[in-house]
Formats: sequence, C-alpha cells, structure tokens
Amino acid sequence: MPQQLSTFLDAASRYDVALCDVWGVLHNGVDAFPGAGEVLTAARQKGMTVVLITNSPRPSSGVVPQLRTLGVPDSAYDRIVTSGDVTRRLIAEGPKKVFLLGPERDLPLFDGLDVTLTPAEEAECVVCTGFFDDETEVPEDYHEMLTGFAARSVPLICANPDLIVERGHRMIPCAGAVAAYYEQLGGKTRIAGKPHAPIYEAALTAAREARGGELDKSRIIAIGDGMPTDVRGAVSAGLDLLYISGGIHAAEYSLHGKTDEALLKTYLVGQGVTPAFWMQRLA
Repeated sequence: MPQQLSTFLDAASRYDVALCDVWGVLHNGVDAFPGAGEVLTAARQKGMTVVLITNSPRPSSGVVPQLRTLGVPDSAYDRIVTSGDVTRRLIAEGPKKVFLLGPERDLPLFDGLDVTLTPAEEAECVVCTGFFDDETEVPEDYHEMLTGFAARSVPLICANPDLIVERGHRMIPCAGAVAAYYEQLGGKTRIAGKPHAPIYEAALTAAREARGGELDKSRIIAIGDGMPTDVRGAVSAGLDLLYISGGIHAAEYSLHGKTDEALLKTYLVGQGVTPAFWMQRLA
C-alpha cells in the first residue's frame, strides 16, 4: 500500500520537480480545490519546481487565465505544458484540410499553423478537442460522422486524451472518449497527451529550463487522479506518483464520501500499480 500523506510537504523534500495534473487535482472545472494551489506554492518556496501537465486541448497560454478565474494562484507553478501544445506538432505534420470536432473556444489551437479548417465532408484530417456540447452528447451521437471518416481512412488527432473529467459534482465526457469510439469503428488515431511520451518529454524539458540544468529522475514526482492518463503516464515515464484518490475514480473505493483504505488497496492491486503516496485531495 502506498504511504498516505497528510500534507504534500511531507514528501516534497525528497523531490526537485513535481509534474502536477490540473483538472481533478487543482480544480474541478468550477472551483479550485481548497489548499491545492497553496501547498504547491509552499513546495516551490522550499525549492521545488512545479510543472503543470494537463490534457487540456488549449495551448498553455490559454490555460493561465482559466486557472486564475477558477482561483488557482500563479504562485503554484513554474510552467504549464498542455496536450494542446504537443498536439500542435501532430497537426503541423498532418494533412492540411482539417475538420474541428469540438467547440469554437478551441480554435486558438490552430493559430499560426498552416492548415485550413473545412467542413467534415472535405476534411483530410479530424482534430478532436471534445464535443460540440459535452453537457448532452456522447460519442455514439457522432456515429454517422465517424463512420464516414473511417470509411475514407481520415486520421483523427485527439487533443485531449481524457475519457472523462469531473465538472463540479458531475462527470463529463472528453475527446478521449470520442477517439476510443473512433478506434472501435476502425478509425486511426494520433495522440500526444497523457499517458503518451511526447507530453512527458515536453514537461521534463520545461522543468530543465526552469531549473537551469539536468534532472535526476529519482527526484521527480508526478501527481494525478486519472488511472488511464496520469497514473499510466507516470508509470511509463518511470516516475514516482502521488495518487489523488478523490478524483474521477473515487466511487470505486469510497465509503460515506471518504476513501476507504482497504478498498483503495484492492483497486490499486486490480489495476496493477503501486503509487509511492496517496491523498484524498492535494492539500
């Protein structure tokens, strides 16, 4: 069983760098979690470098104002690396006629790229950042469109590999769910965000730049709540992990709103992972 922490600062002295997830750890899409930004600020004051690593489909410059609006302080982190940042490279390398499957607020993802946004029937590539309306839609609502893309062998670039996120007290589907459904239909996908290597390589590069030197991997810790993204990504990257149990998987092992340690142990064993530490919420 991983060690339970009462405060992140109990472990922070063992590490030089934290790669911290955002949605589900620092905020729930509506409000910042109390104490999360403050404890990262305190860790930075003690010499830790904090890089936020998020599957947001937006470029990192667009995440900063969102964090401020939700109440996450600028002092909580040194750098931000987003799935949108690394996805831009995939878009630049792909076909030039692109269809955006997602809301118009994600259009900045294409700023400065030599691509043309086209209707679905003309597209040579699909970039999925989410749903047109994630409050009401599910992947199956796009069955006809996705079947048509698969029949034409149109690749789908997924800008947010998350399957679901917590928005307030509800679970909302993300672009990763669309990508998974597209694969079921026989379509080909390209993904660079968590748990895949490109976003971790970018985050470690950002940490090196912030610290001004090379890194000791044994002194890097990842923080996250998502099993298929944060946890699998940290394991694949060979990093220690602080698992936030109160996130999207909380229903698997919670009793009366709190994490039951025995149920959590059973869940982690079933998933085949052993984080170094766990907390219900980062604080």
